[in-house]
Amino acid sequence: MNTESDKEQFLKEFGSDYGYPNAPKNIDEIRATEFKRLNSTVYLDHAGATLYSESQMEAIFKDLNSTVYGNPHSQSSCSLASEDIVAKARQQVLNFFNASPREYSCIFTSGATSALKLVGETFPWSSQSSFMYSMENHNSVLGIREYALSKGAAAFAVDIEESTHLGESESPKSNLKLTQHHVQRRSEGGELKEGMTGNAYNLFAFPSECNFSGRKFDPYLVKVIKEESERIVGSSQYGRGCWLVLIDAAKGCATDPPDLSKFKADFVVFSFYKLFGYPTGLGALIVRNDAAKLMKKTYFSGGTVAAAIADIDFFKRREGVEEFFEDGTISFLSIAAIQHGFRIMNMLTTSSISRHTASLAAYVRNKLLALKHENGEFVCTLYGLLSSKMGPTVSFNMKRPDGTWYGYREVEKLATLAGIQLRTGCFCNPGACAKYLGLSHLDLLSNIEAGHVCWDDRDILHGKPTGAIRVSFGYMSTFEDVMKFVNFVENNFVILSSNWSAFHPSSISPPVEGIGKAAARHFLTSITVYPIKSCAGFSANQWPLTSTGLLYDREWILKSTTGEILTQKKVPEMCYITTLIDLNLGKLFVESPRCKEKLQIELKSNSLATGRDEMDIQNHRYEVRSYNNEVDIWFSNAIGRPCTLLRNSGSQSYSCINKNGSPGMCRDVGARLNFVNEAQFLLVSEESIADLNSRLKSNGRKSTGGQAVQVGAMRFRPNLVASGGEPYAEDRWRHLNIGGKYFTSLGGCNRCQMININPEAGEVQRLSEPLATLAGYRRAKGKILFGILLRYENNTKTKSDAWLRVGEQIFSNGDSN
Repeated sequence: MNTESDKEQFLKEFGSDYGYPNAPKNIDEIRATEFKRLNSTVYLDHAGATLYSESQMEAIFKDLNSTVYGNPHSQSSCSLASEDIVAKARQQVLNFFNASPREYSCIFTSGATSALKLVGETFPWSSQSSFMYSMENHNSVLGIREYALSKGAAAFAVDIEESTHLGESESPKSNLKLTQHHVQRRSEGGELKEGMTGNAYNLFAFPSECNFSGRKFDPYLVKVIKEESERIVGSSQYGRGCWLVLIDAAKGCATDPPDLSKFKADFVVFSFYKLFGYPTGLGALIVRNDAAKLMKKTYFSGGTVAAAIADIDFFKRREGVEEFFEDGTISFLSIAAIQHGFRIMNMLTTSSISRHTASLAAYVRNKLLALKHENGEFVCTLYGLLSSKMGPTVSFNMKRPDGTWYGYREVEKLATLAGIQLRTGCFCNPGACAKYLGLSHLDLLSNIEAGHVCWDDRDILHGKPTGAIRVSFGYMSTFEDVMKFVNFVENNFVILSSNWSAFHPSSISPPVEGIGKAAARHFLTSITVYPIKSCAGFSANQWPLTSTGLLYDREWILKSTTGEILTQKKVPEMCYITTLIDLNLGKLFVESPRCKEKLQIELKSNSLATGRDEMDIQNHRYEVRSYNNEVDIWFSNAIGRPCTLLRNSGSQSYSCINKNGSPGMCRDVGARLNFVNEAQFLLVSEESIADLNSRLKSNGRKSTGGQAVQVGAMRFRPNLVASGGEPYAEDRWRHLNIGGKYFTSLGGCNRCQMININPEAGEVQRLSEPLATLAGYRRAKGKILFGILLRYENNTKTKSDAWLRVGEQIFSNGDSN
């Protein structure tokens, strides 16, 4: 693809909108001077968080290094400096949303979520109130429902439709149609009685822009709800009373902030990192002063009271809206930083940012919609396209030529390897996710029953996607970013005859170089035991087998204080913890460069054990034994974070299949397992590794130190290494006999980024290889396969001689049908 000619075509269509031609710096200058750290990264998750610029941070540091800011609750000159900068920041926020300080106040919070929580907990709910919200809302908005329902109020979602054609005499208000969903109530006594007209206060919430699809909502909704609620809600009892309106502007404020001089919403929430990257942990609630008077706040704190008496029931609140709601000392140093972010926004202007980012999003949509497989089937399904106004967000899924879906985790994994940062899932927006993916309540409940939760890897269930792929653009995004992403999609997901083998690893490509035809016989050349999951293992010339695999293999795990099972994916330092088991002494020896003493754990004795518990991992339930505080302190020092060591009690582990029969992530739910992900054994072959290294060399892959990337067998953490035969011969094995012990192949092992962690250079390096190269020729149905998983068929009556030994011949019947 010729990027220069593509850019010429792009500029012909979008040149007047792209690149800030009237600003002090155009887009190329902005990227060259302000975002040098993006040279090797394509960042496309601005809906999650946009990026701060270099000059912005330099100005912040210069400000903080030259000015002494004190606690604004004091009366010193340093405190007055903080008070001044906070007042200036409030005015900047109001100006940004075109809100008059006579009509609106700016309350600083820890973020948009905190602002929404503040509205929910202080709103004047009653049994006659209603909480109405659009289906396309973030979870942080849906959470307000809990406050409403707990007070006996009604809650219901609505679908908002806009007519695409307006007559000349029609107003935008008549363009909007709301369709009500089922009314939710928790208190039967809260049902409204006939004749109650009431002074109830109701709340309607909608986003300025949907963070799932990029759909922009018409701000005329504010006027519609306030002026024509009865028409919208119908003659329903739930439309009575006074309606207040909340806009979640967290996603839309960076390109199209609500104009509060025209559309007088009562509450607007947003976070500053969505605007200009820094600071995080700071947001604001813009509240209409008349609405603030209705909010019922119970708690008082330092800064929110004018006076209080400790030993009697008396306190006097402060009069100002901001002082009344900002508990404790506000984050005044972060607030001091926002002026430097607004300087960038004002220099470029939100209208220019909106046009710039919209041009990139429109181009991506057009490109994705045009992609076809060689058989003529379209590749991409885009969401939200029926809306007349779209923000700089593109949400989609992709299909294979046979109509099955690519999983979004596969896309995210490959994108990361390509240096492209995007986001996948439901983006904390369950209503929009269900609406656009066509998931019914039954589908959603079935997915939950199958174990699907937010942020897991279950991207396809029952033949349907559980989430989507999202790319979103910020003010510093470029056409070059867009083209790298489009090329990535074309090269990895559009199937033509020329790249068919990359999607079918069973069609093994010949070695790149240096690998001749091997002997037909295969031998076991290495046995490795990993006593502690994700820590280093040790090699043995022979080792006993048990019903769970190699004796003591992954019998121990490290667990964080929050209950998370720790692995090298998140704690790569675990690779430096070395282990060794001496069967004669009956001890496990553990060492770490961070610990002076070598740890010794008796294999048979329970002298260090302190208790028992049960836990579920990978759809298996385990009875586990914990150790004393001394052992936990040793491991906490070894990995640099608090953790506990747990041991599988062995005979008590059993399969824990979901109610609907789904085995979840574990491949071998029928076998007895220690703390493995999918199966008892992993086998790789020396010939396959040699072929991979030849490909790495041929591709010119380099490490961060400039050395050619080459990997050894231990990078893949196998239990067994085989030699002999051709590369990837193991893919065809179904049943194995190794020295009279029988094994069943469970198929290829799906590799993750853990194999890219390189501990050999004295420090942990996270590379893109070898996974990136494997992805080019070892992909199948969303997986990147290398090595095979095995189950030990423990059918022998006598177990005393069940040992594996290096040098034993491997017999397989994988070539038979």
